[in-house]
Amino acid sequence: MKEQLILENQRLIYSICNRYPYEEKEDLFQVGVTGLLKAYQNYDEKWNTKFTTYAYPYILGEIRKYVRENKGIKISREIHKLSLEIDRYQLLFYQQTERFATPEELAIHFQKSELEIIQAMNSKNALQSADTPIVEDGKEMNLYDVTPSPKKQDIDELLDLKEALLKLEEEERQLICNRYYKDMSQTELSHIMGMSQVQISRKEQKVLKKLNHMLH
Repeated sequence: MKEQLILENQRLIYSICNRYPYEEKEDLFQVGVTGLLKAYQNYDEKWNTKFTTYAYPYILGEIRKYVRENKGIKISREIHKLSLEIDRYQLLFYQQTERFATPEELAIHFQKSELEIIQAMNSKNALQSADTPIVEDGKEMNLYDVTPSPKKQDIDELLDLKEALLKLEEEERQLICNRYYKDMSQTELSHIMGMSQVQISRKEQKVLKKLNHMLH
């Protein structure tokens, strides 16, 4: 049963692993399998949610934790913030399309250059600081030099999300904000909210489904 579960979902795990090109792929895969098995233990078909959608944050969370604990390079606050925003957007994008957004699609959505997007996506393993020299078109510069001027964001999308968050109960809103805006782990939240990690996980999936319903 375990082997079959892994076989059926290995494509999903590898697709997440591919976001960390500087890490050992098979090590990441094994960590992703841990997240997959945790998701399977907590999954309930009565929730009417696809297992791959439910398992995605478990797999990503385990891999991100592994990379974070094994990285020794300090990253810039701006790149780290963009990295977290990309992770949140990828979660919603995957729920809607069952695939991950490409760097080009992410660049359009965040109104950033593809170079910045790739740097942010790689920040979980080998990101340099914003002062580190890079080369573009034969010219040496740093990340600050290639940061585009602020442009208009997708106001309608932001307003819809804000409105949906305001409709959540206080505890639900606290959970989502801490998980996806403060990058807290389920274990950290279990101490803050007085619940077990399993309860946090189930409540998180319930709230995500509720948000998804509001936004569609």
